This record gives sequence, C-alpha cells and structure tokens, in this order.
Amino acid sequence: MRVVEILESDEAIVEISGTRIRVRTDFIEDVRKGDYLIVHTGIAIQKLDKSEAESILDVWRREI
Repeated sequence: MRVVEILESDEAIVEISGTRIRVRTDFIEDVRKGDYLIVHTGIAIQKLDKSEAESILDVWRREI
C-alpha cells in the first residue's frame, strides 16, 4: 500500500486500488508520503523500496 497522508500519533492513510485506510506505523521508522508499506490488520509491518513494491503490485494485478 502507498502512503498518501501522514497523520499524528504514528498513523498514516494508505491506498491501494483506490481504497484508502488508516494504519498504525509504530513499527516502521521514518514513514513518508509516497512510501510503500506491507500492512497486516491495520498495522504497517514493513517498508518496501519503490521498484520492489511496483513489481509485487504488477504481479498481483495480473492475478486478479
């Protein structure tokens, strides 16, 4: 999911395929707008670099 907005209190708004949700970012350091995150049950658990994220999203879109 791509970060579209940083909120207060270790939270961010992330988006994938036009759907936006609020997630906790407590476990990830230095989250910025435009970052790609792996999210599980509303909690960001890993940051991905842009090329890795785009590659994963490309495969995921082809499978749907």
